[in-house]
Amino acid sequence: MTVAPPGDRVLGRRRQLGDEVAAYIRDLIMSGQVRQGEFLRLERIADDLGVSVTPVREALLSLRGEGFVRLEPRRGFMPAPLSRQDVQDLFEAQAYFAGELAARAAAHVTEDELAALDGTQRQLERASAARDPEAIERANHQFHRVINLSARSPKTAWLLQLVVRYAPRRFYSSIQGWSQASVDDHQLVLAALRAGDAEAARQAMRAHIRHAGTLLVVHLEGQGFWDGERGEDTGAKE
Repeated sequence: MTVAPPGDRVLGRRRQLGDEVAAYIRDLIMSGQVRQGEFLRLERIADDLGVSVTPVREALLSLRGEGFVRLEPRRGFMPAPLSRQDVQDLFEAQAYFAGELAARAAAHVTEDELAALDGTQRQLERASAARDPEAIERANHQFHRVINLSARSPKTAWLLQLVVRYAPRRFYSSIQGWSQASVDDHQLVLAALRAGDAEAARQAMRAHIRHAGTLLVVHLEGQGFWDGERGEDTGAKE
């Protein structure tokens, strides 16, 4: 067995922490917790996550490279402009890959995996009824994870992971109708998987992801993200 040098292990931990901080900031933006035009406060994010300012700054620089935030000289970081079409495009890409994985899972899913999906769906239903946001997020994540693994298509799952990170996992409960949509839509996906119907699974999953994208657009509209039909930000400037 080859053991990584201590410096490599430290670097690995730093990269993992930076990824987690970047994911948190993406969720803040995509859920409307930080409006366009507002600055992202490094100290507040660090306090919320219980980390130092350094990984927050590194995460913001990484997100700047993605075009997700922008840096105003001598002022700080703020979300880059995000239009309705941007959100719709992200969820359309997610729907494509998630649909393909669901279709492939229909041909490969085992009885044990179907049983796991049934159990996770029951957990999601209980969490939704109890309005427990953390339990909802865990169950929803696990449901999709089992399907993606069942597809036996790791490269497609990796491509999905690139776009799914823009869905605000930590703030599902702040988006009206999201948890109930997951409960209802998952039933259709499950029925297709049980039947081994690849096309039905593909269409059910794509409809589910598009539904989630529509709910997010409505939520962001309610947060005052856009002005009319032009996709301009309306957040207060500092």
